[in-house]
Amino acid sequence: MSETPPSTGPSIGELLTATVPMARTLGLEFTETGAERAVVLLPDRADFHNHVGGPHAGALFTLGESASGAIVLAAFGEQLSRAVPLAVRAEIAYSKLAKGPVTAIAELGRPAADVIAELDAGTRPEFPVEVSVRRADGAETARMTVVWTLRPNG
Repeated sequence: MSETPPSTGPSIGELLTATVPMARTLGLEFTETGAERAVVLLPDRADFHNHVGGPHAGALFTLGESASGAIVLAAFGEQLSRAVPLAVRAEIAYSKLAKGPVTAIAELGRPAADVIAELDAGTRPEFPVEVSVRRADGAETARMTVVWTLRPNG
């Protein structure tokens, strides 16, 4: 008989869905939430379409920002007792028409250890998260960079 591992609480996706109303409203699905990569799916819903039949730019932005937040929580969750992660700025470029469900893939733009070392040194680190938004056929429809910081508590 195998033992059931102890519960570690809600997953990052469950936490974000519970605490971020827009993630819940859009029905975002957090399919991978690791410290190296986060993957989030935006289902195809007609009520979120734009005038050309794809997801509205605001929905795509929220998808990308949510994926970036998921990787930040995965990579820096152990720092939450001493710092708050905050998005500082974001830039997005829409390159192809998105149709159907789309997926955002987020990756840290700097090693997490470097960011934590800056925090340890008493500074407020900033770091980019790179996000690629892709259609089901793999074509990239948008590219986004979200710059985050870890603001020390106190």
